[in-house]
Amino acid sequence: MTVSSGRMSVNDTGSWRNAEPKYQDHTPPCSFNCPAGNDVVGFVNLTAEGKYREAWELILKTSPFPGICGRVCPHPCENDCNRKTLGGVVKISALERYLADINAEFNPQIPPVKKSRRKIAVIGSGPAGLSCAWQLARNGYAVTVFEKHPQAGGMMRLGIPDFRLPKTVLQREIQNIVRAGVEIKTGAEIGRDVDFKDLVSQFDAVFIACGFHQSYKLGIEGENHPEVISGIEFLRRTAFGEPFNLKQNVTVIGGGNTAIDTARTALRKGVKVTILYRRTRKEMPAIAEEIEEALEEGIEIQYLTAPVKVHTDNNGISKLECIRMELGEADSSGRRKPLPIKDSNFFLETAQIFTAVGESADVNFTGGHIRLERWGIPADVFGRTDNHKIFAGGDAATGEGTVTHAIGSGRKTALAISRYLEGDEACPADLIAPSLRNVSPRIVALNDLNLDYFRRMEAVKIEHLDSLNRRNNFAEIKAGLSENAALYEAQRCMSCGTCPGCDNCYVFCPDAAVSHSNNPASKYLIDIKHCKGCGLCAAECPRYCIEFEAVK
Repeated sequence: MTVSSGRMSVNDTGSWRNAEPKYQDHTPPCSFNCPAGNDVVGFVNLTAEGKYREAWELILKTSPFPGICGRVCPHPCENDCNRKTLGGVVKISALERYLADINAEFNPQIPPVKKSRRKIAVIGSGPAGLSCAWQLARNGYAVTVFEKHPQAGGMMRLGIPDFRLPKTVLQREIQNIVRAGVEIKTGAEIGRDVDFKDLVSQFDAVFIACGFHQSYKLGIEGENHPEVISGIEFLRRTAFGEPFNLKQNVTVIGGGNTAIDTARTALRKGVKVTILYRRTRKEMPAIAEEIEEALEEGIEIQYLTAPVKVHTDNNGISKLECIRMELGEADSSGRRKPLPIKDSNFFLETAQIFTAVGESADVNFTGGHIRLERWGIPADVFGRTDNHKIFAGGDAATGEGTVTHAIGSGRKTALAISRYLEGDEACPADLIAPSLRNVSPRIVALNDLNLDYFRRMEAVKIEHLDSLNRRNNFAEIKAGLSENAALYEAQRCMSCGTCPGCDNCYVFCPDAAVSHSNNPASKYLIDIKHCKGCGLCAAECPRYCIEFEAVK
């Protein structure tokens, strides 16, 4: 470091510069892409330091389901990871799962809050409803969740098989929500056991998060036969251990996650399974990894194929008439529209058909209190409907279709409900994830980093059960990380845009214009009066936490 033998304060040499450094954290792509709003860099860095409890508690501030998301989330946080070209993306979802599993024996710390007399009713105990309930309870509100099924969890329990999400993990994280003070009433169906009008009158706010449990029809002749069953219904009955007469040759129609989960569940019960999808694999909305695993397990997928008619006889379904498709121009979904090829009809031998061509919300229980659409409830990004007291979120309002999106929807709606009850109103700034509210909105890209400070490190490999050993049982497919693997993987994170206090700016400044700060939120101070604008601090910052701006 350059050191002056005299007092530098007498010379304000900063007047020489025509540009000046701005020290500020920027937005890491992982945190930006997390639908739940998790501080990804924050919990990964804590994991790298061996602070597993603190890392877990940090996730819980935005999501009550790290063990679930660590298993079933399609991890968009990893899509733009800048580590991709230096050994592969950081396995963020695996780290989230590790933190949840290693802290399984602990109860989460519930911050001490003043209890409010305000009461909120939540309809549905899926990820959106329980996320909202978790946030509201941690802020002192009395929350009651109404669930029509005998056990809580919504589609996390009914629609995600054990080989992807063990019920013990689900139950553990639901229990943490109960410990926070949330009351969950199961076997309480709105419109049958509980009157919706009574909820609106007895509670200060009502949040509808009933999910997509109502399957769309195929719209073909013969589909009302008893052996044409929705995939959701099959998964529900399997989840609750109800008897089901499964045939030996079944066909699943659809290309989403429900279709894949239905097919893989049927396969594990010992039957032959074929999936029909009217587009190509590229257009399938299911998680790509799940599609690959289904193919590995021996499930046949016939692409560019659509059902036309269910043929039956006295013994049940005799065959399914299908037609070949070709792709035309893009439709409203952004995918190319499938068009039937004339005279390409053929027959598929099958004894049972499971439909999974999309779902909608069954919200007829609202009784005219709010406006409804065919698919569900129109609401804004904060879950606000045209009735100021009624909110809606998760799939019932957004249709986004993942657990993580539903968690984010529930969190935002909890904020809006809290603001409403306090006589305030949620604003656009509230949409920003908590960890990103005090940082620059600039998303850090690979070319923003000083790669001289990062060596190539190969990503850990996640162990899987091989396809032969998973075809006939519901054992969890993916293994968790060991402690050594978790530490290594967390230390691969480059903390893009997030200052870890590496001291490069302090060491390289030739004018001693950078000093340490006592403020934990800002690790360094820059003395602009003595900064000559050489740019060394920005050039040597590995993570783009300093950028140069022209002097105005």
